[in-house]
Amino acid sequence: MHIDLFEMERMQSLYWHQVDYDLSESGVQPLRIDELLDGTALSSEGFLSTALGYPLSEGSAETRERIAAWYPGATTENVTVVNGGSEANFLTCWTLLEPGTRLAFMVPNYMEGWGLGRAFGDGTDTFSLRLHGGHWELDADQLQASITDATRVVMVCNPNNPTGHVLTEAEMDAIVAAAERVDAWIVADEIYRGAEVDTDEVSPTFWGRTEKVVITGGLSKAFGMPGLRIGWAVGSEAFVHDFWVRHDYTTLTPSMLSDRLCALAMEPSKRDAILARTRRIIRRQLPRLEEWVLARDDVFRYARPKAGAIAYAEYDLPIPSGELIDRIREDQSVLLVPGEVFGIGDGIRFGFGYDIDHTMEGLARVDTVLDEARA
Repeated sequence: MHIDLFEMERMQSLYWHQVDYDLSESGVQPLRIDELLDGTALSSEGFLSTALGYPLSEGSAETRERIAAWYPGATTENVTVVNGGSEANFLTCWTLLEPGTRLAFMVPNYMEGWGLGRAFGDGTDTFSLRLHGGHWELDADQLQASITDATRVVMVCNPNNPTGHVLTEAEMDAIVAAAERVDAWIVADEIYRGAEVDTDEVSPTFWGRTEKVVITGGLSKAFGMPGLRIGWAVGSEAFVHDFWVRHDYTTLTPSMLSDRLCALAMEPSKRDAILARTRRIIRRQLPRLEEWVLARDDVFRYARPKAGAIAYAEYDLPIPSGELIDRIREDQSVLLVPGEVFGIGDGIRFGFGYDIDHTMEGLARVDTVLDEARA
């Protein structure tokens, strides 16, 4: 089976530890174990006494019950736990796609799904979000054109990576109607749900909007715990069964420690506290990044993200985004992410969820390359 190079992950894997300023991360400052345990019934000593055996391959009943509670109407039987959101996406595409079928894929996006559609199916067709009038919006005409009788899966990322756009109710309805027109599945990667910028109301989920829907998520982004490598898929019981069969061929189970800590994190009061922490970080730090971007409005076209510790700006410079980001990394030891690896063109994704003073120091170095590119 041929599979395309996953350009963003390959780039980050090669360079994030080699630069002075890694601004490619899309999450927030990671939560520590002692912070997670604080205020729970499980003490550090109790955690340290955990036996390192095999957990249930689908995740413990407690963990799945608490994940299900975040999706109205879902039950424990609708949830299965894996190692990270990436494995959830991989196994979902493997389960639903086969030769003779196609994937309709929203761009810009985390491009794992784009490659998987080409590997497991006959190919991937795309429809776009576009920057128009100072905000991102779904291109409804492209959505309709991308979905044909061969489409088996329509895949979106909502809230969106890299733009931070949250689909409106009308946009979600349009995606559901387009998928139902050809009896396709909707796969919604909702890993940034809970990291809203200007509201404490959690972004709406695709769960429950149509019968053929799978939600993928995890603890890496909005929850600030990428090191636990916990992801999940939420779907019908029949889908979960077929997904589980394939999980037997990959990682078999989540880790015992990650499963136990996930159950703590998804307890409703603890979950709300973790997401409140994430929103505080985003709201405190985004204005400083925005000030930097908006002061360079001769270069950047920018729309404020609605969720996530990421911001995306298109630019007007006579240089492709991949080449520009390579030059910034090689000349200034700053790692950013080019629009090219999200399926679009001239733009940059900025991560701002870690040390904001460090982030601004890195951006000061970027100015040197921007000045050269202008000239």
